[in-house]
Amino acid sequence: MRAVDLIERKRQGGELTPDEIKWFVTGFLSGEVEVYQVTAWLMAVYFQGLTPQETSALASAMAYSGETYNWDGLFDARVVDKHSSGGVGDKVSLILAPLVAAMGMTDPMISGRGLGHTGGTLDKLESIPGFNVFPGRAQFERQLKEIGTVMCGQTDNFVPADKMLYSLRDVTATVPSVPLISASIISKKFAAGVQSLLLDVKAGSGAFMKTTADAEKLALALKHTGEGLGMEIRVLITDMNQPLGRMIGNSLEVAESIDVLHGVGPADLRSLVIEQAAEMLLFSDLKDAPETLGDCRTVAKKHLDDGSAWSKFIQLVKAQNGDIAVVEDPLAKLDIAPGETYLTAPRAGWIEKMDCGQIGTAACLLGAGRATAADSVDHGVGLEMLVRVGDEVSQKQSLVRIIHRNGRGLSEAMELLRKSIVIGDAAPEEVLPLVHKRI
Repeated sequence: MRAVDLIERKRQGGELTPDEIKWFVTGFLSGEVEVYQVTAWLMAVYFQGLTPQETSALASAMAYSGETYNWDGLFDARVVDKHSSGGVGDKVSLILAPLVAAMGMTDPMISGRGLGHTGGTLDKLESIPGFNVFPGRAQFERQLKEIGTVMCGQTDNFVPADKMLYSLRDVTATVPSVPLISASIISKKFAAGVQSLLLDVKAGSGAFMKTTADAEKLALALKHTGEGLGMEIRVLITDMNQPLGRMIGNSLEVAESIDVLHGVGPADLRSLVIEQAAEMLLFSDLKDAPETLGDCRTVAKKHLDDGSAWSKFIQLVKAQNGDIAVVEDPLAKLDIAPGETYLTAPRAGWIEKMDCGQIGTAACLLGAGRATAADSVDHGVGLEMLVRVGDEVSQKQSLVRIIHRNGRGLSEAMELLRKSIVIGDAAPEEVLPLVHKRI
């Protein structure tokens, strides 16, 4: 085979075979296919797209570029996981992984770091002193068998082709390609041995996909890619027109997640966690699992409220060397910055809408997120949202509590927040539901 022939065919809109895609990816890793040829191919894919079969083949080739996991015969039910396309205040994974493990499921959750206005699960976990987000393979396997879940990051040996391709996409303006996004996400889940995957694709001002239609396009591409590899895929398209929960920022989101694990916490966050756990139980093939979504919700609520999910979280933190004293008293012992400033309402009225993406950017300006992958984060800073869309507010009422360190980024964040929260003369005609659609 010659790389130039594959590039030319894709440039013309032709289809590549699975063997050709495998050869191309393998050649990239070995150096047989030059970097400039890969970038040309990526641009051809950006404009011409990939068929579902090509996307599945690319995901498979990427998955097998490094170490993989196979859990066949080791567990009594299907290995499950969840992937979120990213949002503001989305700390669901911190609650969901121990919850589904407490419900009897097995979930190897491999997560990422935050970039731009969206937070990352690894950054949140690292707010817990000592928490090791890169356990070795032996611990990964042992912990999954003993506890039912692992929460960790992508190592150099895990889907290395994904890291290499993304580094090129990032500098060639080919990141926003639906088939390339789909192959990247599914390759990691497939390599981790996930058999049933729930996708939470966000739509709204705080999501990468701004409309439900765009979110559905990505959701269907992900679904077809995973199904092409034999995975069972379900999708929830959920709202990201306002932050999820109240807290935005790493330590703050850990504290809020612990609230939910204690059976309290914001209603929207708790509701979405229960919804996702119920969906995962429904397709887990777990013995004696309920057959209806409503009954699965009841099981999820029970394990969230009776302390079993919290106990599983403690086991998880201990297993990965996190400081238990911190999670047992998070507000007192987590690193939370001392600075506190309030954004107040300039007038009375109703919260008409929010620019959720700009709110996430405001948190980044304080140091809670990254502008580039090389940036560090301040785990202790962030925002507490004190109002939601549809709330009536009075003049000078507090809208946002800003938690900052020595005023870093405060004035810029305040200015952005002022523009991000719109107060109208009447209650909005419609407040979008948390779950827009199921696929």
